[in-house]
Amino acid sequence: MKKRILLISHNFSPEPTGIGKYNGDMFDWLLKHGYDCTVVTTYPYYPYWKVQPPYKNRWYKKEVLTDAASGGRLTVYRCPSYVPANPTGKKRMIQDFSYWTSMFWVVQKLIALKKKHDYIITVAPPFHLGYLAWYYKKIKGGKLIYHIQDLQIEAAQELNILSNPKLFNMLYSAERKILQGSDFVSSISDGMIKRIAAKAKRDVLFFPNWTDTSSFFPVENRNELKVKWGFEPKQFVCLYSGSIGEKQGLENIIYCADLLKGDAQIQFVICGTGPYKPKLEELVAAKGLNNVKFLPLQDRDVFNEFLNMADVHLVIQKGNAGDLVMPSKLTTILSVGGASVVTATPGTSLYEVVEKYDVGFIVKPDDYKALAGMIAEISKKDIAHQREQSRKYALEFLDIDNVMRVFLENISK
Repeated sequence: MKKRILLISHNFSPEPTGIGKYNGDMFDWLLKHGYDCTVVTTYPYYPYWKVQPPYKNRWYKKEVLTDAASGGRLTVYRCPSYVPANPTGKKRMIQDFSYWTSMFWVVQKLIALKKKHDYIITVAPPFHLGYLAWYYKKIKGGKLIYHIQDLQIEAAQELNILSNPKLFNMLYSAERKILQGSDFVSSISDGMIKRIAAKAKRDVLFFPNWTDTSSFFPVENRNELKVKWGFEPKQFVCLYSGSIGEKQGLENIIYCADLLKGDAQIQFVICGTGPYKPKLEELVAAKGLNNVKFLPLQDRDVFNEFLNMADVHLVIQKGNAGDLVMPSKLTTILSVGGASVVTATPGTSLYEVVEKYDVGFIVKPDDYKALAGMIAEISKKDIAHQREQSRKYALEFLDIDNVMRVFLENISK
C-alpha cells in the first residue's frame, strides 16, 4: 500500500513558476504513482501578487483529484490569506503570518481525523510553516521533511530587506528549532546544503529541482520561432524569463542593453511579472531603448517553443545573493538545451554547475559592462556545444522520475 503524504506550503499549482510549480509537479507525480496525498496551501497568487481567477480568496476551499490508472488521490485545502499588491519586507511578514493562522485550522482538522499521514513535508520559505508540520507530527506521528528552496532569513539580512538585529536573532532561533525537530532536512543545491548543514549541525539531503524533459526539449527551427514573437530570423535574442523582483538585479539587463543599443541585431526580452517590473519599464523608457521588449508570462502550451526561440538565456542575480537561492528557471532552460549567461561568483553552486558541465557562460554579478561584453562576444560565435551540454545535463540529473525516486528512497530509510 502506498504511503500517505501531507504537504504544508503556501505555494502550489496552478502557480506557473517558483515553489508553487515544483510543489505542483511533485504532487502530480505522487498522484500518478498511486500515493494518497493531502495539501494545505493558499490560493494561487505568485508571481502576479494577486489571486488568480477563478479563485476568490474569500474563504476555505477543498478540491479532490483522483487518478484512475494508479488509484492515487489528491486532496487540496486552500486557505485565505493576505496578498500584498506591493510586497515590501514588512508586508511579506504580515502575509507569512496570515496564512500560518488560516492554515492552522485546517491542520487542526486533519489532526482530528482518524487516519494519519506517514510523511509531512513543509517547504521554506516561509520557514515558520515548519511549526505547523511539527505540531501535526507531535500529535499524530509521521516523518517530518523540512525542504528549503530559499534561505529566507539570510536573504532578508544580506539583501537588506530587513535590518533589525534583534529580529534576526529571534528568527534564527525559531528556525533552529525546526531544523533540529525534523526527521529530514533537504535542499536544492550543494552550496545551500553546506550553509544549512553548518548552522543546523546535521546532515542535509540533496533534493534538487527537476524538469519535465519530455515536455521541454530542443527544437531546430529557432529562426522561424523568432518571427512568431516579433523578431527577425537573424537577430540574436537574449531572454530573461521568470519572476521580476529586486533580488535579481535585473536593472543590469537594461544597462547592458543601453551599451549594446548600437547593434540592432542584439535584442533583449524580459518575460514575466513581479513588483519590480514597472521600475524596469520606466528605466527603459527613460533611456529611450528600442532593443528591450517586455512580454507577459507565456502559456504552458507555447512555453517550450518560446524558450527555444532565444539564442541565449539570462540567469541574473545580485552578487550578495550567493548561495541563498538557486534560480529555479535554470532547470527548464537546461531541458530545452538552452545556453545561458549567468551572473555568479566562484564557489557558489550556480558557478560550479555552469563551469563544470560547460552549459553556459559566467559573468561577475552586478557588472553590466562585463555582461554586455560577453553577450557581444557570444553573439558572433557558435554556442552549439553549450546547448548540447545543457540537454545532456538535464537528462542525466534533472529528470523528475530520477529525482523523485531517489528522494523517496532517502526518506524511507
